[in-house]
Amino acid sequence: MLLRMRAVDMVEDAGFTPVEAVDADEAVAILEARSDIALLFTDIQMPGSMDGLKLAHAVHERWPLIKIILVSGQLTLTDADKPTDSRFYGKPLDVKHMIAELQDMMGKGVLKIVPDDIASLIAKASHGEANGKAARSGSNGSASQEFLSAENDSLRLLLEQAGIDAKVLLAQAGIDAKEREAADKLQKLILEELHHRIKNTLATVSAIASQSLRTATSIEHGQHAIEGRLVALGRAHDLLLQARWANASLANTIRGATEPYDSESAGRFLIQGPEIRITSGAVIALAMTLNELCTNTTKFGALSVPKGRIEIEWKIDADKQRLQLTWSEKNGPPVHAPTRQSFGTRLIGSLGQQLKGEVQLAYDATGFVYVLDVPMASLVAPG
Repeated sequence: MLLRMRAVDMVEDAGFTPVEAVDADEAVAILEARSDIALLFTDIQMPGSMDGLKLAHAVHERWPLIKIILVSGQLTLTDADKPTDSRFYGKPLDVKHMIAELQDMMGKGVLKIVPDDIASLIAKASHGEANGKAARSGSNGSASQEFLSAENDSLRLLLEQAGIDAKVLLAQAGIDAKEREAADKLQKLILEELHHRIKNTLATVSAIASQSLRTATSIEHGQHAIEGRLVALGRAHDLLLQARWANASLANTIRGATEPYDSESAGRFLIQGPEIRITSGAVIALAMTLNELCTNTTKFGALSVPKGRIEIEWKIDADKQRLQLTWSEKNGPPVHAPTRQSFGTRLIGSLGQQLKGEVQLAYDATGFVYVLDVPMASLVAPG
C-alpha cells in the first residue's frame, strides 16, 4: 500500500492526475468506466485475478492507445515478454528517473503538487549533513538508490555466507546426498523468501520516509513522524514473530498498538470484541492505522486532556461476513475537521482500502470517531 502511495506521488510530481486501483480487477473496472486514462503504471506482482503483466497485455489488446509502464522487484522482462512499446523498470525505482520517464511518455503535465518550501525541505533531508546526523529521505535521488543497492549487496553476501555455513554443517552431520539435495532446495526457498521480505521492508521504510517528509513542516516534525511510524511497524513485526508470521489475535494487535499511549496502564482505553485471528497483512495494516490514530489523539484529541478516553469495539455481521471496528474518543476537547488532508489521513484511508474495506472519519461534537467496515475474507486466512 505504501509503495502504491509512493507511485501516486511520482505521477502527481510528474504533473498528472493518478487514479488508484488496489488490484487488476479494479483496474479493468476503472478503464471500462472512464475514457480519460492515458497510461497504466503497474507492478507485475499486483494482486487480483491476473498479475500486472497479464493486465498489461489485456489493456494493450483492448485499449491500444493507453501507454504502459511495468515495474517489478523480482522479475526482469525482455521485449518479447511485454506489450509493444511498453516500458519496464526494476525496483527499487529512482524517483527522479521515473518522473522523467513519465514526462517523456506523456509530456510535462499541468499539475505542480509539491510546494517550493516543502520541496526544498525534502531536498535538504535527502542530502543530509556530512556527519550523518541530519534526517535523510529515501524518496528520491541517487542517495536512495545507493542506499538500497548497498543494503542489497550486504544482504547478498550474508545469504551467500549462510549457504556456505549450512553446507558445512550438513556435511559434518553426515547427511547423505539425497537428503542434502532436499535440504539445499528448502534452504534456497527460505533464503529467497528472506531476501524478498527484507527488500520489501527496506522499500517500505523508504516509502514511509518519503511520505512523512513530503508533508512535514520542519525537519523535526518529519523526524518525529518517521520515528513513530517505524516504531509502529516494528511492533507489528514483533507481534507477527511471536505468532510465527501466521495468524495473530486481533485483540492482541490492538493492545500492542495502543499500550505505549496508555501511560502507566491508566485504563484510558476500553478494548472489547469477539476473539478472532487475523492474517499478517491485516496485522500490519491495523497496527499502522492505530498508531496514526493514537498519535493524533495524543496531540489534538481525547488523550491530550487528563479525563479523555478511547473506546475501541468491534463486532461481526455473521450474515454479511463483515467486521466493523469503531474507535470513539470521549471527554476530549472540541474537534474540528482538518482544512487539508494530511499524510496520516491518507494513510488511514489507504490502509482500509488495502483490506478492501470502507473507512469513515467523523468529527463529532462529542469526539472524533473512526469506523472500519471490512470483509472477514480480508482479515482471516482461508481454512
